[in-house]
Amino acid sequence: MEQWFENKVALVTGGADGIGRAAALIFANRGAKVVIADLNASKGKAVVEEIQAQGGQAAFSLTNVADRTAVESAVQLALDKFGRLDCAMNNAGITHSRDGEWDDEAFDLTIAVNLKGMMNCIRAEMPAMLRTGGGAIVNTSSTSGLVASATLPLPGYISSKHGVIGLTRASAMRYVKQNIRVNAVCPGVTDTEMVREVKELGEEVRKALDNYSPMGRMARAEEVAEAAIWLCSDKASFVNGHALVVDGGYVAI
Repeated sequence: MEQWFENKVALVTGGADGIGRAAALIFANRGAKVVIADLNASKGKAVVEEIQAQGGQAAFSLTNVADRTAVESAVQLALDKFGRLDCAMNNAGITHSRDGEWDDEAFDLTIAVNLKGMMNCIRAEMPAMLRTGGGAIVNTSSTSGLVASATLPLPGYISSKHGVIGLTRASAMRYVKQNIRVNAVCPGVTDTEMVREVKELGEEVRKALDNYSPMGRMARAEEVAEAAIWLCSDKASFVNGHALVVDGGYVAI
């Protein structure tokens, strides 16, 4: 496999499962040393072991992205263990039940993780990247960052994912002259544990998610991760402040 990230270091938040896990494995397969940041220690360490078993280098950081200090510690681990930070995929996120986000506590938590957590990541990553001349950041938004859903009108999730796109564009301009690119990836319904849990809300929700894409299936985590990896690579060197949709054509309807 082509070594897009030889001698580079990547940080993946939410890297223990789903899209984040897929991205961590692809980064490693293409030459990067990888720091996996997640709240699930057992799954996160398992991904590290999988990368190491394939001859790669990786480390795990127990990280709640809503905690700015924890995010800074994850970035510092990359610097301490591998000497630099070149790429980051800010992927950690949560959702709640159909009705839960209309509750203050659930709404606030969703915003704290999905949007403020992104801000915490970007603030920690940019100075680390500047130390070695720049880098690339990709934030995971969603098609819910572009459109709302009548079947799942989740105010916290949809608001946070819209906010991620705005934050991505603002961040792209922050160091636009200093070789840091910031983009977003907007997955449609993807076959991950989070989506499988949402499908348990009921038959109406399950049918809506199963038939979400005009292509007639959910995305595989690897399909979304490949898009994010491309945005982090030098092959996307003139792409900045962009929200790349990976949804099988859903928002084109």
